[in-house]
Amino acid sequence: MSGPRTVLAAAVVLTTTIGVSGCSSEPADDRTQLTVLSWSGEDVMTPIVESFEEANPDINVQLTTAPPVAEYISTLQNRLGSNTAPDVFVMAAENKTNLIEGGFVMDLSDEPFMDVASEFNTATYTGPDGAEYGLSLSSWASGIMYNKGILEEHGITEFPQDWDSFTEALQTLKDAGEVPFLESWQGFPTSLGSSVGLANYEQGGNVDAAIFEGDATFTELWTEPLTPWQELFQDGLITTDVVGLTGDQVVDEFVNERVAMITAGPWNITAVREGAPDLEFDFAGVPQAGGDPFYTGAASPGWAIYSEAKEPEAAKAFLSFLASEEGVQQFQELTNDMTTTSNFTPEIDEALTQPYQALLDGKFYLPMISWPRYQDALYTELVAQIQLMAQGQATPEAVGTALDARLTQEEGK
Repeated sequence: MSGPRTVLAAAVVLTTTIGVSGCSSEPADDRTQLTVLSWSGEDVMTPIVESFEEANPDINVQLTTAPPVAEYISTLQNRLGSNTAPDVFVMAAENKTNLIEGGFVMDLSDEPFMDVASEFNTATYTGPDGAEYGLSLSSWASGIMYNKGILEEHGITEFPQDWDSFTEALQTLKDAGEVPFLESWQGFPTSLGSSVGLANYEQGGNVDAAIFEGDATFTELWTEPLTPWQELFQDGLITTDVVGLTGDQVVDEFVNERVAMITAGPWNITAVREGAPDLEFDFAGVPQAGGDPFYTGAASPGWAIYSEAKEPEAAKAFLSFLASEEGVQQFQELTNDMTTTSNFTPEIDEALTQPYQALLDGKFYLPMISWPRYQDALYTELVAQIQLMAQGQATPEAVGTALDARLTQEEGK
């Protein structure tokens, strides 16, 4: 999800923030109290916070976390609305427009730590006024993670590149009693991002811009690439259970070798390697009709500073640490993120060779990045509609039509 990390339901409900107050049970002291909200879990953030506090002994970080995407956005919105907003938080594709245009984030354009970020990542979190609002240190591409042993056991010695071979593999695995493929459809799935992304790529990569200019429609872009996925549900090659599965549940099924293929991103590597050290797996792009696999991907979320931060200088120190060579390296080692900063070259996990090449080739797509506005409203509509499609209650054309209607509604406000 930015990236992403595991994408959760966009039908937002109030949630309880998971978190820790600081990195220990010690009471607050006379140090500067810096509040940070992250969507990376405590397993990632606690070591980073500890390193930051060691380098900045006069600052104590009060860390809270909430899972991406919908629960995190809901948590942040609630805190912004209740005057309890953190000094530092994550800005994602799904809420960047609201945060920037609502004046909730500080202009970081003149901060030295922004210099290490790539132009692509910085542009992702640049506002219409040309100001830079988010520090994004990595990019990501997600595709299909597959269990090599299960596939080979059933005669599939090479991962399929084209759609027909992919569906044949799914059928072979199902006939053998295996669960062929799982993915969380509680949010926007990698599978659809890859297929719609290729359709956009083949038309020059500017279809979303044309939609918002009134020269194209979501129905035209989305209907054809969604249709094969609808057919997989109709044929029983993907279970409608995916609508109720979380990303963590999907990964758990893979770790325990109860599913042959899942969609996954770099952030899942550590959990799989630690949960199943002897499991042989690899990554591949999502197969497409023309035999040109594609990926869902984008610049990772940007670290932002609340425009009314209580401790703006401490917040800048935190982002400066994250952007330092030490900070980037530590974050990369904890997450397997494909960092893109100028001060550190990551050692990419061997399983991520293909998604990393996809980033270099530009063969990745995430609609929420491509949409110039209304990301949150359109994302909510999109997830609701594709879940209906998975359950046989909506057609691919209806998904596009609903998005067109929602865009018209938002433009009319």
